[in-house]
Amino acid sequence: MAGDDVIWGAAVPALPVSDLERAIGFYESRLGMTALHREPRIAILGRDRVEIHLWLAGDERWRGRADNPVQSGAESFIAGTASCRVLVHAIDAFHASVDPAIIHPNGPLADKDYGMREFAVLDPDGNLVTFFAPLPSGE
Repeated sequence: MAGDDVIWGAAVPALPVSDLERAIGFYESRLGMTALHREPRIAILGRDRVEIHLWLAGDERWRGRADNPVQSGAESFIAGTASCRVLVHAIDAFHASVDPAIIHPNGPLADKDYGMREFAVLDPDGNLVTFFAPLPSGE
């Protein structure tokens, strides 16, 4: 492995979606993100120091293929199969601003045994986005 001079700086999730414009609208209107870059098959959204990349999983050529349906890596059945976690300061205030209709039924705001306070939402394709904040020490 590399020496101590190598420092990882950030990770950027890339989520597969079936309808890029619909997904952009969700992340902007429901989560307060801004589209920073758009192409026909890719979008970059940001809020504060976080970026989420969306990519179009819209290849339908797999239908009817029994031998090897995965050819391009952008098959439509991949949309909604990803997840990511986003660190949020003031998580209670952010949670209060989120429409309860998009909160995952199994992901309400809760303190976890592993030291996090978190909740999760599903985007229109079913990608899971979990927002979390570390619990203060001793809780």
